Amino acid sequence: MIELNKIYNQDCLEGMKLIDDNSIDLIVTDPPYLVTSRGNSGNSGGMFRKQINKNGKVFEHNSIDIIEWLNPLYRVLKESGHCYIMTNNKNLMHYLDIIGKSDFHFIKSLIWDKGNKIMGQFYMSQFEYILFLRKGFGKKINNCGTPDIIKAQNIKTKENGGGNMHDTEKPEKLMNILIENSSKQSDTVLDPFMGSGTTAISCIKNSRKFLGFEIDKKLFEVSDFRIKKELNQIKLF
Repeated sequence: MIELNKIYNQDCLEGMKLIDDNSIDLIVTDPPYLVTSRGNSGNSGGMFRKQINKNGKVFEHNSIDIIEWLNPLYRVLKESGHCYIMTNNKNLMHYLDIIGKSDFHFIKSLIWDKGNKIMGQFYMSQFEYILFLRKGFGKKINNCGTPDIIKAQNIKTKENGGGNMHDTEKPEKLMNILIENSSKQSDTVLDPFMGSGTTAISCIKNSRKFLGFEIDKKLFEVSDFRIKKELNQIKLF
């Protein structure tokens, strides 16, 4: 039996097999995906100076394709549940193609305005896509006044050495908006690619239950530490 309010250090494809059908209220995730290969980029964060990034990758474990995990997400999501999937220009058409062939209903593409820019040869990149899907019949968001361009400053948590704890960490403000709009208190939110744990942190602060997976051992340990620290702080009050 899988336990809620916990993340697991394992492949999400295996972990999701343990989740019951139609048991998850909301899915919010930033899956690992290919980025545009860059040589000597001027990105100030240093991410694209790493050799792995020059080859179009951000993490070691990003060979998994949307075609492998989309149907499992649909299976575990409740009827009328929402699903947010983050992606970039390079993967957009492929993601939309696979989504169009699935049982999910594509609602619209949201834009995350990161508030900073990444150097490039063809316009500087300042946003990412958030693909907004639903399962079954439509259900409105909780705050219908939310614009489809969401501004949230792209601030990275730093390690002791000064580097990014997670190169594609999403801001808590962004996660708060998505989670508050598409779930209610005590609902269960799934993030199959937990990364640095921001989805779980947002769930804790907004009185939601969470469940997540992270295959990378180092990222799992970072997430697990942050989540346990946040849970302990909540217990103090």
